[in-house]
Amino acid sequence: MELILKDKSRFSGTSFGANVSLAGEVVFNTGMVGYVESLSDPSYAGQILVLTYPLVGNYGVPDAGFFESKRIHVAGLVVCQYSETYSHRTAIQSLAEWLKKEGIPAITGVDTRALTKKLRERGTMLGALLCDGKAIPWYDPDQENQVSKVSSTEVVVSGSGLATIVVVDCGAKENIVRLVQKPGIRVLRVPWNYDFTKEAYDGVVISNGPGDPTHCQETISVIQKVFAQKKPILGICLGTQLMALASGAKTYKLKYGHRSHNQPCRDMIDGTRCYITSQNHGFAVEEKTLSKDWRVWFENANDGTVEGIIHKTLPFYGVQFHPEASPGPTDTEWIINDFVSKVLKKLPTPR
Repeated sequence: MELILKDKSRFSGTSFGANVSLAGEVVFNTGMVGYVESLSDPSYAGQILVLTYPLVGNYGVPDAGFFESKRIHVAGLVVCQYSETYSHRTAIQSLAEWLKKEGIPAITGVDTRALTKKLRERGTMLGALLCDGKAIPWYDPDQENQVSKVSSTEVVVSGSGLATIVVVDCGAKENIVRLVQKPGIRVLRVPWNYDFTKEAYDGVVISNGPGDPTHCQETISVIQKVFAQKKPILGICLGTQLMALASGAKTYKLKYGHRSHNQPCRDMIDGTRCYITSQNHGFAVEEKTLSKDWRVWFENANDGTVEGIIHKTLPFYGVQFHPEASPGPTDTEWIINDFVSKVLKKLPTPR
């Protein structure tokens, strides 16, 4: 098998996934663990994922209860060394077996250090995994609405209680729903383009998801209605970008994105704290386009990009990182807990 990039770079290796050729955007993640959660994260739709940690597959794959969605969403997987032998008390199959069942190509034996250095210097680029050497068309996931491909297609109700929180599924990771599903909370999980604003609800979570947020105009229109109703709203990753667009701000594509479990984010309101966060996004909010009613809540300590926004007077706020982690550190899980408490009228809005 061979990985080719649009700049004509070629990386040869051995196939350990499905024997198919697929194209997509080549991105890298520097996490040392968490390949099960990453592969099942809908935010990777249309992307060929390069894992920089050299040894992958050594703890196998557990049952679907540990996944972040029902299936693998990456277009392909690239690793340096795949471990055919695995050992973990929860493992029920190997990584290769899982990939083959879901028809996902994967390649091992690649110099992922050299590949990652190229992607950092040149930026993410289009690529293809070829199993037979025959060229296939390039595929740019940013040119299509990826959210519409991974969002739920029906309304799902879970839990019961006096308060109802709507989770707008733009490709939501399961751990977001798990953490929102507190005692006394009824969760209404709705498709990305579903207008719920005429129904009874107490708060809204706009989930993570893949691709360019500007494709989600229907979601943006619904968020604007939520703004008008002044209900508490929390954006996570793509959800924050959609909130920013709904407020009139702009987004842009990062050179190579933030995909890791160790991104440092400074609290710009507190002024003293820096959190280590889990991230997976290729777009960001353009700070200078934020209106006077909004301010930056978190800032990336590495590159100064916006990692969180908050309204100055209303209960609207969002973070670019993943407070639900899975995988990654749980240092910012308090943000989801705080939002739920806000909905339950136990705590004030963070400021």
